[in-house]
Formats: sequence, structure tokens, C-alpha cells
Amino acid sequence: MDDEILVKECVSGSDKAHREFFNRFSPVMMGVALRYVKDVALAEDVLQEGFIKVFNNLHRFEHKGSLEGWVRRIIVNTALDHIRKYKKEQSNIELDNSFFEVVQKSEVESELQAEVLLNIVRELPDGYRVVFNMYAIEGYSHKEIAEQLEISESTSKSQYSRAKALLRKLLEKYDIER
Repeated sequence: MDDEILVKECVSGSDKAHREFFNRFSPVMMGVALRYVKDVALAEDVLQEGFIKVFNNLHRFEHKGSLEGWVRRIIVNTALDHIRKYKKEQSNIELDNSFFEVVQKSEVESELQAEVLLNIVRELPDGYRVVFNMYAIEGYSHKEIAEQLEISESTSKSQYSRAKALLRKLLEKYDIER
């Protein structure tokens, strides 16, 4: 079933379509949620809350961009809401683009390194991790991050810079090639 038909079926209330929609997007969106919160149980909460928002607002999707991108935006915003709600203060750290320059030797090794890298990113303090994910992975600008997190643009830049530095140290600690 293509995205347009799937959305129409979900909006009309089809349980089968809802199940297919969730099964299609939940694995990727769980990965998105895990980049923002450290704990798997919290990521599952973010995923559940996010999909409730997705299904409640699916009638608003206008088919102008990708459906996955629209769902991703809702999951990211839900994770940010969760962080704002449950975390009282965020730490400051920044990350470097060289973090993602991993040498791929084989598919299996590459998958293992990706898993290790995800775990390393999850070790970052909350503020660093959130800003890093939003800037380096999701593609938000520092201005957008500042607005979303209710911080200054310079704080966003500072946290990103510190996150990069900390990631470099963590990569050295785990002896991962860059």
C-alpha cells in the first residue's frame, strides 16, 4: 500500500491500516527516539506518545513532503517535549563532524561500529546529545534549535562544539577509527 492510500485508510479508521502504518515507521522512529533519550523504556514512551500525535493529526498531512519526514518531525518534537518536561537542566557539550567519518571495512563491522557509535552518542549529557542530534543528524539550524529548546543560539553552538569535543574523547577511549 502506498503512503497516500495508507494515510487515507488510517484517517478513515482502518485498524489494519493503523497497524501497517505503525509497523512500517516504528523501527526507524524508535532509532530516532533513542538518539534523544538514553533509556529504552523512555524511548518507547516517546515513540508511543509520538504515534498518538501522528494518528490524531494524520488528517492534516498534505502529501507535500515525505510521510516519513513528517512522522520523524513529530517524534523529534515529542522527544524534545519529553526532555523539557522531565529534565530540569541540560549540560553543555559539542560534537565534531569527524565523528561520522567511520571507515567501513565490511558490512558486519560497519553495523557493529554504527551500534557502538549510537551507544557513544547516548553517553553524552542530555543537553549535548539533544543539540548534537538536532544539528548534525536532523539538520536543524542553531536558530531553530534555540527556539525549540528555549535557549540562546550561542548556547546551541556552544553545546554542539562541546559535544563534538567529548565525542572525540569517547571515540579515542573506545579506539574507534574516524
